Amino acid sequence: MKQRSIGMMILLTFVTLFIYPIVWMVKTKGEMTSQGAEIPSAWLMIVPFANIYFMWKWCGGVEHVTKGKLSQVVAFLVQVLLFGIGMLIIQDAFNKVSRQPLPQAQALG
Repeated sequence: MKQRSIGMMILLTFVTLFIYPIVWMVKTKGEMTSQGAEIPSAWLMIVPFANIYFMWKWCGGVEHVTKGKLSQVVAFLVQVLLFGIGMLIIQDAFNKVSRQPLPQAQALG
């Protein structure tokens, strides 16, 4: 997962008049699917009721990428109930995962 500055995310959210969180979800969806998460098309975000399904599957990707450190249920509740703050909490979990060394690097070292 790509590391992102929490401060810059807050700034971009306000500068883009709250469009950045949508862009962030689409970008992180792509990053999560490249790591094996099964998340449907981001176009479902704009379809009523289907957007809830998309969010649930996206949060499943969060659990997959963080290897269970942030569960699908917690990610879903945080994202739905604390939209802007939830984005920052989830990105913080992504940042922690991306800072961890790869298993191959540990075996070589």
